[in-house]
Amino acid sequence: MMFPRAVLTLGAVCLPSALAAGQFPLPQGCTAYATVQMRSCLVSQHYRCDDEPEGTQWAVQSDGQGPYFANLIDRETRWLQSYDLYTGEQDRLGEEKDPASFSDLLEKGRDDFDFFTESSYGELRRYVGHDRLTGQTHTIDGIVLEQTEFQLTAYDADGGEIWSRSGNQFIHRGWRIFLPGTEHFENSYGDKVDTVESPVEFALPGDKGFLENEPKYDCDTLTASLQLTPMDGGPRP
Repeated sequence: MMFPRAVLTLGAVCLPSALAAGQFPLPQGCTAYATVQMRSCLVSQHYRCDDEPEGTQWAVQSDGQGPYFANLIDRETRWLQSYDLYTGEQDRLGEEKDPASFSDLLEKGRDDFDFFTESSYGELRRYVGHDRLTGQTHTIDGIVLEQTEFQLTAYDADGGEIWSRSGNQFIHRGWRIFLPGTEHFENSYGDKVDTVESPVEFALPGDKGFLENEPKYDCDTLTASLQLTPMDGGPRP
């Protein structure tokens, strides 16, 4: 499984030309299925690759400066790998006390999880939390999404709390992904941030805007400059 090299190349080498063209540089051997424009000056590209295990898929997030974060999940939305496309830092899934299960969420209405990740710098983190379906559905740009309520806490290797997140997200059953919504974030230093990153517009293959990588919404506000990246705020794509 060596596709991470392609992801890092995307961030380190292809980024300037991608920005100039306003088009996402889809890696060779991969097929994209959706471009999602979101609030807070964010856009995400969702795709699957031929040389990855069946059921896995990538998401790459971009802000007004370009692609900055990529993550690989499996069919159960387990967070397998993630990459900071500017620093090159990588995180990989480690021990799982209670693996995330998208199937449990769909079948039971709730999924609890408890797992560790290890960074390329040797940092160990533990993530504990849950996702719960609220029973509400939202149709956004013709795409039907289901709302979730979530809570997530990150701990360091010694068990000290680093930060916590809570709020609402969305899932797409067919695509088996989570999408952001509204969130409250607090860290151990007492910093608190509320964000709104809900989907606004979807572009599927053949649609205008498909693979366009320039965010469209809220980019003229201070919100865009205050983003907490998934590396700072947790593993959920």
